[in-house]
Amino acid sequence: MSIFVDENTKVVYQGLTGSQGRYYGLLNREYGTQVVAGTNPKKAGTDVEGIPVFASVADAVAETGANASCIFIPAPGVKDAVMEAAEGGVEFIVCITEGVPAQDEAWFFNKLKRDFPNVQLLGPNCPGIISPGKCNIGITAGHIAKAGGPVGIVSRSGTLTYQALHELKLQDIGVTTCVGIGGDPVPGTSFIDCLERFEADPDTKAVMMIGEIGGSAEEEAAEFIATKMTKPVASYIAGVTAPAGKKMGHAGAIVSGGKGTAQGKMDALRAAGVQVGHNPTEAGDLMVQIVREHGWA
Repeated sequence: MSIFVDENTKVVYQGLTGSQGRYYGLLNREYGTQVVAGTNPKKAGTDVEGIPVFASVADAVAETGANASCIFIPAPGVKDAVMEAAEGGVEFIVCITEGVPAQDEAWFFNKLKRDFPNVQLLGPNCPGIISPGKCNIGITAGHIAKAGGPVGIVSRSGTLTYQALHELKLQDIGVTTCVGIGGDPVPGTSFIDCLERFEADPDTKAVMMIGEIGGSAEEEAAEFIATKMTKPVASYIAGVTAPAGKKMGHAGAIVSGGKGTAQGKMDALRAAGVQVGHNPTEAGDLMVQIVREHGWA
């Protein structure tokens, strides 16, 4: 199986008529994803290479049965786009856009939790999600991922997500679903959200988790792994050499007050029984070793 999305997922692209939305929307369709609609109130009634464009998400849902959205709207419009998707009836929202104001993120995160508890938001500032061979929403290159399980991947880092997928494929190991949660301060989907889904998925036998400095998400995940997970986890934490008090890359990757360090996260994960690599390749090797020792590939 897969988590969040599969071959039955129908996606409406908010921003399909823009250059980036068009490029990735068509690329995702070429992969096999059911990209059934786009939105642009000024271009309703037109199409993008056969994909119909509607004035709103609600119209797209009514006409096509779309149950997921992918947002390629510029940052100032993301707050309204997220709410349009939720109010329009989709259950899974993927927001690729970076540079969304943290205040906006906090507002719609809490609004969704309060008023739309059945809606799952992924992002903002994330590469998206891929269930290899079934569905690809976002900017992940489909050809680097092997289908068929048994590994689930969740990552804060986009580029390290791609490396993990590719290294597993080189070892002929497939992935059930790979979720890039993004590195902003208020992510719509957390490590724990994904770990919980992977734990419940019978086809996911082991999980690879990629974190980075800043915040406490990895420590919280470690506690969940220690108390709620039965499946083996391998991990890598980026930012070992990052100086304290300096933002590194993602908006959420900042260490302050001695908290959020790579070493602290690594220690917490190891205490929870996670095998932690010193670099991305070593983490991949640990995952391969786990899979082969159990005869899952």
